[in-house]
Amino acid sequence: MTAAVPTANTLRELEARIRDLEDTARNTGQNLDAALTPLRDQLAYLRQQVSMTRWERVQLARIAGRPTALEYAERLTEDFVELHGDRAFGDDQALIGGPARWQGRPVMLLMQQKGRDTKDKIKRRFGSSNPEGYRKAVRLMDLADKFKLPVVALIDTQGAYPGLEAEERGQGWAIAESIQRMSRLRVPAVCAVIGEGGSGGALAIGIGNRVLIMENAWYSVISPEGAASIIWKDSAKAPEAAEALKLTAPDLLELGIVEEVIPEPTGGAHLDVDAAAEALGEAVSRHLDELAQQTPDEWVSGRAARFRALGAFTES
Repeated sequence: MTAAVPTANTLRELEARIRDLEDTARNTGQNLDAALTPLRDQLAYLRQQVSMTRWERVQLARIAGRPTALEYAERLTEDFVELHGDRAFGDDQALIGGPARWQGRPVMLLMQQKGRDTKDKIKRRFGSSNPEGYRKAVRLMDLADKFKLPVVALIDTQGAYPGLEAEERGQGWAIAESIQRMSRLRVPAVCAVIGEGGSGGALAIGIGNRVLIMENAWYSVISPEGAASIIWKDSAKAPEAAEALKLTAPDLLELGIVEEVIPEPTGGAHLDVDAAAEALGEAVSRHLDELAQQTPDEWVSGRAARFRALGAFTES
């Protein structure tokens, strides 16, 4: 009889038991290695065997402790100078960026930042930008072209902010302008979905010559909850929507929407941020090296050809 394949929930329950024992050992001074060692061995084995549904991968992309864009930037960049404001309305804290050295290479960095603690998440609206965030991105792209800096974009948002004020200030127009500006960059652009990539909020800084995705991230025209609310009028149907949307990294690679899936440490990037950052840094740098062999005209035409080819089909 074949053993059941463990699920992501099984892993989370086992991780919670181990954390509880570790807390007890720290707080009481007891030596609980005899209990912890077999549980840790079991967890390591199950991480090798785990099989996750698309909805479970969506949950892993949202898990507490998953690395944010700034946490990757702190490990992979030097001399980062954050530039503020869109020169029209204000400064958006959900979309940040500026010049930096990506593993020694000068780049213009664009990042969607969800926040690290509750206060920070509220300030940054959980990574959902207002129009001024996308207009700031356009300003930074203008600077990238002016100073010939390759663009590196780290995508992590469920979508653009849906508030009334955002709509009043031209949310859709701002996203469209950002997409248009990025498509015309005369420098190479590499985009990486590091967590969630939802709708136009993600696409606004996702028009790259190469689009990469972390192993447990997702990228889609809509979140599973949003799709479920529209199709079934019930957000509880999100797991079914996730399956239909085919939004996980393997799906996107098979469909040709991304060029590469970046492997994460076993169990997820939140369990070893340094290793996840190393994999992300290597992949982005490698694609920048390849793109550096092309000309500005090739970067522009290649980007256009790449996105026009998405969704192509033939009829028999």
